[in-house]
Amino acid sequence: MRYVLLLLLAGLMSACTTPRPAEPLTVHYRASTWQDLPGWPGDQLAASWEAWLQSCTRLTQRASWQDACAETATLAPADDAAIRAFFERRFEPWRIETSDGKDSGLVTGYYEALLTGSLAPKPGSVPLHAVPDDLLTLDVGSLYPDLKGARLRGRLDGRTVRPYWSRAEIAQGQGPGPDKVIIWADDPVDAFFLEVQGSGRVQLEDGSLVRLGYADQNGHPYKSIGRWLADQGEMSPDKASMQNIRAWAQANPQRLRELLDANPSYVFFRILPQATGGPIGALNVPLTDGASIAVDPKYTPLGTPVWLATTHPDGPALTRLMHAQDTGGAIRGPIRADFYWGFGKEAGAIAGRMRQSGRMWILWPKGQPLPVPPPVKK
Repeated sequence: MRYVLLLLLAGLMSACTTPRPAEPLTVHYRASTWQDLPGWPGDQLAASWEAWLQSCTRLTQRASWQDACAETATLAPADDAAIRAFFERRFEPWRIETSDGKDSGLVTGYYEALLTGSLAPKPGSVPLHAVPDDLLTLDVGSLYPDLKGARLRGRLDGRTVRPYWSRAEIAQGQGPGPDKVIIWADDPVDAFFLEVQGSGRVQLEDGSLVRLGYADQNGHPYKSIGRWLADQGEMSPDKASMQNIRAWAQANPQRLRELLDANPSYVFFRILPQATGGPIGALNVPLTDGASIAVDPKYTPLGTPVWLATTHPDGPALTRLMHAQDTGGAIRGPIRADFYWGFGKEAGAIAGRMRQSGRMWILWPKGQPLPVPPPVKK
């Protein structure tokens, strides 16, 4: 009997000391007023209005947005007062926060890069590939509703579907063949950052420009090479800017391949028309300098106006009406934004230094049900 009691006591003690599984981190949209938005209505309303007009070319296909976009067409041209009145009349601000009380996250910057390259390989050049014929895209949401929107990439190996080739394997000659080379970039670091940015222009030897945009990805998760450098003790995380990563690569050419291969993700491109305006984002509209952001669409649906409160890399406050028109492999989480600065070296210099804290409010059409975000994966 004493032995049984000891066993029961041990079981009770074990039950008391066994930690309960952590509650999943959830996302909330906290009702706010326009006065809660720091700096509202901010500056650059004209650019923001242009971005909103672009978004409406896609949002008119969604019932929740049709009335707002229909009114938009009656307001052109609109001055700052009319733009402010329109958004305050049609929308309500909701602050994004998580169940642990967090209401701020990371804001980075990106831009449309300018590279040099050629149509034939040269010493030191690297290929930029179109989507390979053997890349499979598996839409598993139709079979597993919990995975709606999730897409897996892979390749056939006999009758088995395996992960597609990693960056290191592609660099070694696996995957896309010579017929899938669009262009040869002169600098491998420039080519890598073109993948990170998602779009850019390549200047050929005759001075002509080829515009490239994101077409697909090999399915491997994005891994930050800045984080890899920090883990290697090469630089602190707060110093892992694009400029400092370039400087490290120039000083350590013998480790360049190791650095780049730390990110197994690989982006495939397509040639875009040489149109005016910004590159085409995930919403399938041209991006607007200083008014478009890339977001995680699980928490900020594409097309949504967003009030962003952050700081400029040079210090001053940056509070602006932005529009969720793009996504990115590194843009994950509910309070996460990538600020589009525009085209060229000046935009790239700012974007490369941007790693700020920021808060986000979605502006949602009045009277329409809010999106239901999934739990946050820790």
